[in-house]
Amino acid sequence: MSSAAQIPGYAVGTYDIDSVHSDVEFALRHLGVGRSRGRFDGFRGEIVIAENPLDSTVTADIDPATINTGNADRDAHVRGSDFLDVETHPKAGFRSTGIRQDGDEYIIDGEFTLHGVTKPVALQAELGGFTDDGQGGTLLGISAGTTINRADFGVGPEGGAMLGEKVKITLEIEANLRSQ
Repeated sequence: MSSAAQIPGYAVGTYDIDSVHSDVEFALRHLGVGRSRGRFDGFRGEIVIAENPLDSTVTADIDPATINTGNADRDAHVRGSDFLDVETHPKAGFRSTGIRQDGDEYIIDGEFTLHGVTKPVALQAELGGFTDDGQGGTLLGISAGTTINRADFGVGPEGGAMLGEKVKITLEIEANLRSQ
């Protein structure tokens, strides 16, 4: 198990996710042969790095109305009642419940809420590391991902003929240490 002493630059504290330098993206099958991709442009969160890395926590809030697939008509449809129904369900988010190590990677267990439904998920995470942000602060980088079944959250039509039910979520996160 990696300890904080084995992680170069390890810095305990509360980090705010930098939405300008971070991405929350997804991909799913379209008509069984291609992939439809998109992202959420509105999100925020914090990562609390503890003395013991496995005691750290993550919280994130996502604004589903900020979906961006690169096509305004499709985005409007996905925001509607056929899919995300953002008027009824204006929030999505993640709250960690534990962190465990798997080789050089970490598994961040937590609860993901989408479309008013909360389910357990496990994010496979790779610690990019800690570095000076060039302005006297500390920057943290993490890559993470998971796959969910959209039907488990009541999103979209049943069956996977038009759209696959498995949705791959990819996170590229940079977070800045809060001034103490």
